[in-house]
Amino acid sequence: MQTDVSDSNAVRRLFDATSEHFEQIDILVNNAGILLFKEIAEIRDDEFDRIVDVNFKSVFYTLREAATKLADHGRVVNISSTVTRLMLPKYGAYAATKAAVEQLTRVFAREMGKRGITANTVSPGPVDTELFRAGKTAADIERMAAMAALNRLGKPDDIAQVVLFLVSDEARWITGQDIGVNGGIN
Repeated sequence: MQTDVSDSNAVRRLFDATSEHFEQIDILVNNAGILLFKEIAEIRDDEFDRIVDVNFKSVFYTLREAATKLADHGRVVNISSTVTRLMLPKYGAYAATKAAVEQLTRVFAREMGKRGITANTVSPGPVDTELFRAGKTAADIERMAAMAALNRLGKPDDIAQVVLFLVSDEARWITGQDIGVNGGIN
């Protein structure tokens, strides 16, 4: 079911419809996101509002619904970004929204622990996607790839495998963590 996760009413309808269709909800992965690649001084109010709505408020809205609708021993994985650990020009608003997601996830993990629900963030480094490439020159992309110890951009599957692990039973003792999946960018 397609929905606008930046709309709290749409998120509520999504969870209600999912609950009606399936016996229970076991896994929530928040991976919706947009990138705003601009210096802070250049960001318009409407651009800032949009990135906060999509990257942060959407996670808040889904976690609020998950708090009552996710099955006991469920799994939550929120996608953040390695840029929260770096001071990269033009990533200020994006990094701020992702840092907020990391903190919200830690608090949610603590609140849901009594039900056996785990909540973690995965923080990818530069991943070769349309979102990552938007607004960047070839030199920007090459420089970002060179920041990784593995000297390459990540692939979507590099991230997906870690998410799959975190939603598995093997990860039942991991919660409230931010896992860097970034090829060695610190």
